[in-house]
Amino acid sequence: MNWENIAGQENLKKLLRESIAENRVSHAQLFLGKEGYGTFPMVLAYAKEIFSRENEHAASKVEHLNHLDLHFCFPVFTDNKNSLSKNKFEEFREMVLASPYANYDDWTAFLESENKQLFISADEIDDQNQKFALKSFEGGTKILIVWRADKMNIAAANKFLKFLEEPPAKTLILLTAETANDILPTILSRTQIVEVPRISDEDLEAYLKKNHSVSDDKIREIVHEAQGDLNEALKILNSGHKSDEFEKLFVQWVRDAFMVKKKPQFLKSIIFWAREIAGWNREKQKNFLNYCSEIFRLALLQNYQSENLVYKKINADGFNWAGFSKYISGANIESILEEISTADLHLTRNGNPKIVWTDLGIKLSRYIHKNS
Repeated sequence: MNWENIAGQENLKKLLRESIAENRVSHAQLFLGKEGYGTFPMVLAYAKEIFSRENEHAASKVEHLNHLDLHFCFPVFTDNKNSLSKNKFEEFREMVLASPYANYDDWTAFLESENKQLFISADEIDDQNQKFALKSFEGGTKILIVWRADKMNIAAANKFLKFLEEPPAKTLILLTAETANDILPTILSRTQIVEVPRISDEDLEAYLKKNHSVSDDKIREIVHEAQGDLNEALKILNSGHKSDEFEKLFVQWVRDAFMVKKKPQFLKSIIFWAREIAGWNREKQKNFLNYCSEIFRLALLQNYQSENLVYKKINADGFNWAGFSKYISGANIESILEEISTADLHLTRNGNPKIVWTDLGIKLSRYIHKNS
């Protein structure tokens, strides 16, 4: 991953390059930010620059993730009583080379492990300790990249803490995580925090225009919806028919929710709606939740006469966007978005999707009739 291939983040790139040039590289750094902001590409470019200054031929090895002094640690599921990153490295390498901005849900889907718990184990930390006890192959720096360090279990985190406190000579430890909430405070206190901000709308728009042949109007819509997340922007760009499917199911949900109050038999329709969505993989279900949240927010803006901020409307299949928007107000938007967020949390924690979606579907019929 080259610096120039990373979308935006010019200030952070400059700071990182300067830290290398001025020999101010901290031995343990934690990059905090969504994967879609470029945390992992940033870490790879950083590692590549460090190795390249020691050996000019190292660049291509880092780009292909096969540099012998570059090691990776990432969450995996237990397989035959074993949970070591090295057993899934080829899959991880394939995913990263295809999509360096991929996130945790993409990794889960890539492994087809939506119903399995992925984590970084104590055995994994022991395995890394053994690797770093050996001398480097090229005689220079050894680098460990821990992707999604927030997925360490407690036993792993405690062992990793000892590794941080007494690292082998010429060892650089680079961790990534979306937030610091699930990382031990003692680990945080021993790392230099590097905040990776969202990609600016201008940089995201420039990246999409440079790399994809899409109309300006479509790109602006994608940029608004992606909220600085390139991974999300690319998914929206490539979804095509999926957006049509989401729109159709959203309209069905809203119409049934409106009708339940007068005709309870529409409750059966909501149950069938929930069953259909529950059959999707978890990533697609979570994407639909994000889609629903965004549509409700846009409807609120429409209702409050902020039409200049409404970059997308639903007008398909005779749907009355203006009429629908009048029902989304300060009286119910918070409750609706909170229920969607709760559904997302339950899906993340492997809740029964049929129950999650049925509950969410029914609750909308309660909230949508709340008056301002």
